[in-house]
Amino acid sequence: LIATILLYMGVALFCGCGHEALSGTVSILLNYFDVTKGPGGGLDVFTIIDILKYIIYGLAAGFFVFGVLLLVEGFFTTGAIRDLYGEFKITACGRCLTAFLMFLAYLFFLVWLGVTAFTSLPVFMYYNVWSMCQNSSSMEGANLCLDLRLFGAVTVSEDRKVCTGTEKFSRMCVSDELDLTFHLFVCALAGAGAAVIAMVRRITLSSDCS
Repeated sequence: LIATILLYMGVALFCGCGHEALSGTVSILLNYFDVTKGPGGGLDVFTIIDILKYIIYGLAAGFFVFGVLLLVEGFFTTGAIRDLYGEFKITACGRCLTAFLMFLAYLFFLVWLGVTAFTSLPVFMYYNVWSMCQNSSSMEGANLCLDLRLFGAVTVSEDRKVCTGTEKFSRMCVSDELDLTFHLFVCALAGAGAAVIAMVRRITLSSDCS
């Protein structure tokens, strides 16, 4: 039960905060970097963000069902159930179901490791931007720029950057969008980490029960 609750909390935190952080990223790109959707509806940064949002929707729905299955399977493999049905023998179908759920748990554990690693990238990027804003007063005379081409957000031919000392950079630093988006990505990373811990806990319990 604890593993299931932790899994739900981690996935909910990741999906909710991740969705809002992506929306904040779109707002920052539009307001401060003047990035617009390319003609023809090609695969640009906004399309990728929309795809990531749909992936979040799928993760939320899929792990809701998966959490229910793990909870039911874990309930029927507890010691209390074994004491209640002392003569009950586990069938081959039950063993196969437990083995299949353990396999899914291992698979999703690896998936969430990848999700956690991927989520750490925007956290690192936003931390650098946030640090530049916090230390902008001590960097008088330095001309530092945030170039989206370095992050792969735009093509090489596009010049989309914001430099220190400009009005856009100052407005971005004092806005609530940057600070809120950074902390939302941090919460999403924490949720992904909680889901990993829950999967490890569930795998350990399944191994003990088997």
